[in-house]
Order: sequence, then structure tokens, then C-alpha cells
Amino acid sequence: MASEDPFTSIQQISAGYFVSRCLHCAAELGVADALGDSTKSVEDLARDTGADADGLGRMLRLLASYGVFGIQGAVVSQTALSSLLRSDHPQSMRDFARMFGLPVNWRSAEVLLHSLRTGDAAAPIAFEGGFWGHLAAHPEEERLFGSAMLGKAKVHIPAILSAYDFSTFREVADIGGGHGHLIRAILQQTPNARGILFDQPHVAEASRTGGDEGGRLAFQGGDFFKDDLPNADIYVLMYIIHDWADAPARQIIAAVRRQAGPRAKLLLIESEISDDDGPDWTKTLDIVMMALFASRQRTTEQYRDLLSAEGFQLQRVINTGTDITIFEAIAV
Repeated sequence: MASEDPFTSIQQISAGYFVSRCLHCAAELGVADALGDSTKSVEDLARDTGADADGLGRMLRLLASYGVFGIQGAVVSQTALSSLLRSDHPQSMRDFARMFGLPVNWRSAEVLLHSLRTGDAAAPIAFEGGFWGHLAAHPEEERLFGSAMLGKAKVHIPAILSAYDFSTFREVADIGGGHGHLIRAILQQTPNARGILFDQPHVAEASRTGGDEGGRLAFQGGDFFKDDLPNADIYVLMYIIHDWADAPARQIIAAVRRQAGPRAKLLLIESEISDDDGPDWTKTLDIVMMALFASRQRTTEQYRDLLSAEGFQLQRVINTGTDITIFEAIAV
């Protein structure tokens, strides 16, 4: 886009949400699944996905201009980007794209001006109960959100385990760990460690169905704003702090500090705001968090300030080779 003239750039950015919407729709229709490893005509894809052939072809033409699918005449082929929309891809992002197409995201973006004027979340204006309340009332959308987060975790967890050595710790606590994908991966790599998964009671209870790693994984239900956290040598919070504005984020870190022994470690695993002036996923995600929760993505210095205010010293900032960073801190 940098090579385009200013007029064209403003046109493209102004209507850019239609590109996003086409991606959501392609994922919802299952176009990449229908295409598989073959090439197909637009007519055949329309038949297989229950779409109108003319409309589908026009949508694919737009997506192909961004590298999502290839199209020559009326023949459609898979690309590296469109392959990620396949349900059977090991790093599938189909549900991630579908999740961003949910009304709770789409309509929160529609009322973003509320956040910009007030500093408050826009989601509660769009939906009673805001983002989490809406998902709780719509189990199928909540399931889709969980699947989208699992898709991200399949990329991020191997990168975390490659970047950080957990072998020296005996008790690992995963705070807000959901269904336990991270803590189980840690325990599988460190057979001498024990783990504790802490999350809301119904989440912790549901997580038991995934197994307890031969008795090495315990489950503790609770609220990190009200209840005591477990005792551990190292605490891991992945995708947690970015859900909260500074004041509640400090409360969560303070809750960890109350239970953490001397020299205990805390890992905040988050997407760090880039210093690069160009387009970047973390800058987009920052606006998403503002609209949904009045929260934010943060820079290294902002994480350092949060940690130091609650008794932790930031020791290392570890690049995982993906879009997430490990902020390692120690209790002081």
C-alpha cells in the first residue's frame, strides 16, 4: 500500500473491512475445505459450498489479490494463505477467521467511537454483558472462540517451549490456563515437574477431561481477583494481562505476588507492541482489546512498570520467533 498514491490508499483503507468480511465469509462457507488439494472451477466450488457462483467468484477475485486463494479465469487454486483456512491444516486458522466474523466482534468495531470518546469498552454498548457475557449466553459462539484460541496455541506453545527452559522448576502454575494446553505441554517436556491449572471453577472442572498427566496436574477453581492463587516456583499467564486495563492487571499480578515465594518467577506471555512504524498485528490487536474490554497491548516498558509496581523485577524479554513474547520477571 505504501507505493500507492494517497487517494488510492485512503480508498483502500476506508473500505478495507469488506476484505476482512470476505475472509470471514470464505472461512464460514468452508471454501478452502471444499477446494482441498485440488483446483476447482468457481461453479463447482459454489455448488460444494452452497454459494452463488457469481458472488463467490467476485469474492475470490478480491481475496486472491491479497494472496488468499489463486484464481486464473474461473479456476481456483490453494495458496499458502488460503491453506490456513482448511480445517485439517495442523495450524488451521479457519475458526480464528470465523471468530472475528462473529457479531460480538463485528458490532463492537461498529461502535468503536464510543471507546475513543469515553475510554470505555464498546462491546457492552453492542451487547448486554459485553464480550464475555455474550459468549456465555451463546454456547456455540463460545465454542468457536475456544477453538480459535486453540488454533493460536498450536503455533505459540511449541515456540514457547523452544524459547524457555522449564526444566529447573518443580511446581508450575498456569493462571487462567483454560483447558490446559500450555501446562500439559510444559509437563510433557519436564517429566519431573508438577503443575497446577487455575481458572474459573467451571473451566477448571471441564479441563479435567483432558487428563491429569499421570497425577502430576492438579486443578484449582477460583477467581484471581478474590481467591488465593496456588503456591508455585513459576507462574505462567498467557494471553491474560492484555484482557485488562492497568488497574485490574496490577491486581492480577499482585495476587501472584502474594503467593509467590522469594525469587519465584512470573512469565507474562503476550504480544508486544512493535516499534516498527509499519502495519503490525499487535497494533490491530490493541484496538480490538480497546473495543472489547477497554484493555490494551503493551510495550516492554509498560510491562516493566506493571510488574515493578507489584513486587516483580523484569529480568528478560524473550523473543519466541512468533508474534508473542515472554516477559520473565522475578519476585523481589
